Amino acid sequence: MITDAKSVLNMSITVTVSAQNPLASPGYKISIKTKKLLQNREIISGARINAWVDSMRASSPTHTKSTSSVTDDQVTWNLHHPSALEMLEQIIDASKGKQIVMFLDYDGTLSPIVEDPDRAFMSKKIRKTVRKLAKCFPTAIVSGRCRDKVYKFVKLAELYYAGSHGLDIKGPEKRSKSKSDGESVLFQPASEFLPMIDEVYKQLVDTTKSTPGAKVENNKFCLSVHFRCVDEKKWSELAQQVRSVLKEYPKLRLTQGRKVLEIRPTIKWDKGKALEFLLESLGFANCTDVFPVYIGDDRTDEDAFKILRDRGQGFGILVSKFPKETSASYSLQEPDEVMDFLRRLVEWKQLSLQAQSRM
Repeated sequence: MITDAKSVLNMSITVTVSAQNPLASPGYKISIKTKKLLQNREIISGARINAWVDSMRASSPTHTKSTSSVTDDQVTWNLHHPSALEMLEQIIDASKGKQIVMFLDYDGTLSPIVEDPDRAFMSKKIRKTVRKLAKCFPTAIVSGRCRDKVYKFVKLAELYYAGSHGLDIKGPEKRSKSKSDGESVLFQPASEFLPMIDEVYKQLVDTTKSTPGAKVENNKFCLSVHFRCVDEKKWSELAQQVRSVLKEYPKLRLTQGRKVLEIRPTIKWDKGKALEFLLESLGFANCTDVFPVYIGDDRTDEDAFKILRDRGQGFGILVSKFPKETSASYSLQEPDEVMDFLRRLVEWKQLSLQAQSRM
């Protein structure tokens, strides 16, 4: 492989072409060094695609070894990331005297991961629980989905919504006769990228249509290419199709999650930045008496977990049945456990308020 700039600069190209058909011209020659460079680029490209696919496999719950060593790993992992349900009393003790602020991912956290992302509905029970939660604590949904789409799933106007991995943020409508007072928080740091994202969306739909099961989702400020319904043998091929489109757009970056490739603007903004923005909007920017709790299941949620660790405030909860490298402090296994955790948190708060009213 080419390892330094000098080897690139020493590359020579001899080209003699006809004006009409340069590649067909017998005078068209590419030196051996140039061929090696092109081969190296192909190797690097292939390695990158393999890394994306391997990462998706690693984050997929269906890929785990059913051996005793995995059980040992699970036990060790649980020691470092204990169940938030089992540690509820300790969590409540740590939050006393502070304002709890809740941040919730959607897919895999409030709703199960399903084959068709358009059918990732949350249950009536968890919607009822989240409604009660929002009455006790400021609550935000932070999702990779388009904000409007995740709102249609959740259907709770009293929440804050951060869609497109935090690139599209809006707060609950304030009930006020004054227009200025009635406006909700609205922040869209990547608006200039909308035409480019729409253009890439159309290209991806056209490029991936030959791969059975592939689905491209337009989340307004980002795009998702879903691999959930694609034969795993076709994953590398689909990843190559995505890269063939994306290589022409250096202002967009690609990340991977659970059976999905995400395309986002290259600006320095993520779910962690969205968390900080919302805390600031709520008046908790430099407060020591705030206790943020972030619950999520995907790689993109790690940005928020890291922010909480760096701030030394609150904690993150990873939703996963299997050990994963994470900056979260606690864990829950599935959306049903998330609902149970939220329900018990609400019950504690309600009892606490009742006790205060009797004083």
